[in-house]
Amino acid sequence: MQIHWHRRDLRASDNRGLSVASEAGPVVPVFVFDRDVLAHAGPPRVRFMLDALSTLRDWYRDHGSDLVVAHGDPREVLPELAAEYDAERVVWNKDYSGLARERDSEVRQALNDADVARESVHDAIHHEPGSITTNAGDPYSVYTYFWKKWRDRQKHDPYPEPDADDLAEIAGDDLPTLEDLGFDDPEGTVQQAGTEAARERLADFCEDAIYRYEADRDYMTRDATSRLSTDLKFGTIGIREVYAATEQARAEATDADADAEDGDDSAGPVESVEEFQSQLAWREFYTHVLFFNPEVVSQNYKEYERDIAWENDEDLLQAWKDGETGYPIVDAGMRQLREEAYMHNRVRMIVASFLTKDLLIDWREGYDWFREKLADHDTANDNGGWQWAASTGTDAQPYFRIFNPMTQGERYDPDAEYIKEYVPELDAASPKAIHEWHELTDFERRRVAEDYPAPVVDHSERRERALEMFETARGDDD
Repeated sequence: MQIHWHRRDLRASDNRGLSVASEAGPVVPVFVFDRDVLAHAGPPRVRFMLDALSTLRDWYRDHGSDLVVAHGDPREVLPELAAEYDAERVVWNKDYSGLARERDSEVRQALNDADVARESVHDAIHHEPGSITTNAGDPYSVYTYFWKKWRDRQKHDPYPEPDADDLAEIAGDDLPTLEDLGFDDPEGTVQQAGTEAARERLADFCEDAIYRYEADRDYMTRDATSRLSTDLKFGTIGIREVYAATEQARAEATDADADAEDGDDSAGPVESVEEFQSQLAWREFYTHVLFFNPEVVSQNYKEYERDIAWENDEDLLQAWKDGETGYPIVDAGMRQLREEAYMHNRVRMIVASFLTKDLLIDWREGYDWFREKLADHDTANDNGGWQWAASTGTDAQPYFRIFNPMTQGERYDPDAEYIKEYVPELDAASPKAIHEWHELTDFERRRVAEDYPAPVVDHSERRERALEMFETARGDDD
């Protein structure tokens, strides 16, 4: 008997650990609600996880098995389950955060003490940390060089799902509710979970949007993103299956697919597919960064001569969280986060830049808020994104390049459709008035949208303060 310990791999297909276990089957599928992991969770992620577990359990039941659900410390639970099911071995897929690696090391020791074989395998990303390095053997800190090697490395084919004969005939357990786990219902509506839902998203994306991804992905209303981030976070679809679908899309690409909505001379369909694949590589790059630098979860990756003198104004932070900053594109993004437990990627960059460079608030405050509100929060990817925006990370945005939130809104949401969807106070305002909101007088603002606030800060003034703050941290004022 084999146990497969599900974690961030809530699927049966393209699951390397489950495939390895099933080769020596029969397999008892197990999920453990770990209190240490749940301590870092937010309601949207727990909601999606429970929904994904429900669909996974249904798959096992359809194949004559079930999902064993346990609660507690896996260092204690897994040896007990191995004894209960007379399991010879426990198999799981590796995770790469510092917390996960420490836990897994202790689980291995506990299973060893119980005389149970154990095996952890590489599954969550294509190329394991340490497999893509500089010529000197060091991990990359610059994405461009990492991408070139990642792109040219062979990718493994998807792993087959187990047959019913590979699975143990067992009776599983009921899943807990959000309340049972100590969580309230999420504020936002979480998208449908499970492998079939993920496959539908992938198929829809590869049918159309992937061919205009290069030109359209930064525009909020063009529906040009895959929305697979939560699926990749929880592993409801395998990364090899996703990549194989993109390769199939590349093979089927035609010049007609390259037409962009704005009629410019945008990249062709093959280049658009490659641009999406490069986003998959970004996720892996940040996973490698986290693996070799676990401290970046709470510390700056980039060292400055002095500490950055973040101002951390509580009122400004709350205005940012509430979507009440008086900067329409920022507020639209923050309200989308609350309503959908999701935010468009371009807007994530805008709101992160605004928090750190306009409000002069520590990136860790924003990271913690995203961790609480996003369904797709991924430690490596979110940390990398926040530190990029804050100019403290690897391959980060230079400190002197500061997003102007008004020009970003005008460029990527020119008709203010996205803004009006999430900021209804501006529904009757013209796009021109919305994009010039910071330049209007108080009287003009009251006439256009009396319920929408004036800007909480002046971007030009704050930009200069941000530059001074970083130059001081760099020691440039010596």
